[in-house]
Amino acid sequence: MIEITAPETLVRRGGTVPSRTGPLLVAAVLLVLHTAFALRNHARFRTTGYDLGIFGQAVREWAAGRLPASAIRTASAPPGFEGEALPLLGDHFHPVVALLGPVYRLVPQVEVLLVAQAVLVSAAVYVTGRTAQRHLPGLWGAGPVVGAVCGLAWGTQALVGFDFHEVAFALPLLALACRAYLDGRLRAAAGWAAGLLLVKEDLGATAAVFGLLVVHKARDGRDRRAGWLLAGGASLAAVLVLKVVVPAFAPDGRYLYAGQVGGGYGFLDGWPVKALTLLAVTGGLVVRSPLAWLLLPTLGWRFASSVPAHWGPGLHYSAVLVPVACAALVDAVRRGARLPGIRGRGVLWIPLGAVLVLLPFQPTAVIAAPDFWKSDPREVAAREAVRQVPDGVRVAASNSLAPHLTDRTVVRLAASGLLERRPAVDWLVVDRTDGFPTGAAEGALREAIGSPAWKVVREKAGIVLLARIR
Repeated sequence: MIEITAPETLVRRGGTVPSRTGPLLVAAVLLVLHTAFALRNHARFRTTGYDLGIFGQAVREWAAGRLPASAIRTASAPPGFEGEALPLLGDHFHPVVALLGPVYRLVPQVEVLLVAQAVLVSAAVYVTGRTAQRHLPGLWGAGPVVGAVCGLAWGTQALVGFDFHEVAFALPLLALACRAYLDGRLRAAAGWAAGLLLVKEDLGATAAVFGLLVVHKARDGRDRRAGWLLAGGASLAAVLVLKVVVPAFAPDGRYLYAGQVGGGYGFLDGWPVKALTLLAVTGGLVVRSPLAWLLLPTLGWRFASSVPAHWGPGLHYSAVLVPVACAALVDAVRRGARLPGIRGRGVLWIPLGAVLVLLPFQPTAVIAAPDFWKSDPREVAAREAVRQVPDGVRVAASNSLAPHLTDRTVVRLAASGLLERRPAVDWLVVDRTDGFPTGAAEGALREAIGSPAWKVVREKAGIVLLARIR
């Protein structure tokens, strides 16, 4: 017989079994909020070709049984590239995105990616909440609180707030791997961590570190072998991907982002910003858990990067750190770590309070603004211009308009010099306010308007649609 005593627990004979209700409710609420934000943000033409349009083209190719390629990505292709679409496995190694191919085949709309990302984030929220329930049974509310921290943290909000990214698949994998590790199911933990190798090339290092953690914790030969297999296999796989696989697909035969290490900036630069990232990730009790070692590979490549945008906590690069930091927090509290003057569940309310205080400054905070749900003249004009582009044509579109055309046309980014690249585009649709790449939209517009081969079909609210004269 089961006796209901609290929303979080069920009492059975022989012990207390945590209820799934709390974490499930938090995950469900966040799924609804994140999905509503993502779909409305896309409808407002606030998503972009870089990166939703690129991944939209990738998933469309996977759905058709082809390797992923993107015509949008040719705007920043290596010098000398003249193809119509850039092979994306030569840019980043993310074969896990192929899992969305069958879904896209059933529902051929780019919004599928946004909904899938919200689902993946909520899955990580649920698993993380259940981890807290299981390992902090004496702290009532631990599951919902830690789940909410996972879903509302800076990295998660940045991921949901800006388009779609393949690292969304890493969140549930890391949450499941960390939970299995804390449960003592080390071979299962190694299996979940091995999935990171299919998400993105830099996560091979994280998987290798996880293997070493499994070895360190192992108490029998099978677990130890699983750890060594993961550590060694992930290291070898990472090297092969970076040195062989990606260069084999890349037009210029090299890994494009290798040059970001050791460029104009280095590891010793930008430490006021990097310190803020470290504080956001490792503040409090996280470093008291061995799981904190999993943070180092991602922080390492970001801090060594010569691109300042990689240093701060504000972009989606921090998303993969969130489930690890939450699991490490649970482990640290389980081990008895405490903050001065704070005991019990108060230890968990501090990170929740922090993410709630920062929430108004996150991208998804606009969901509470009435104007977010109202159509403005730019949105109406953009929707009408995109609707007038015929199916199946080749079109050049500015950054904010491109993802709205990937499902039914061949899209490349509107930029000077790309209009005549063979095969040439027959339509051009531009938002004059698009600022990325700098000057690209205006440059393409000037190029077309100054040519007798193009005519203006419509122009309203800064949205210009042109067609090639045949």
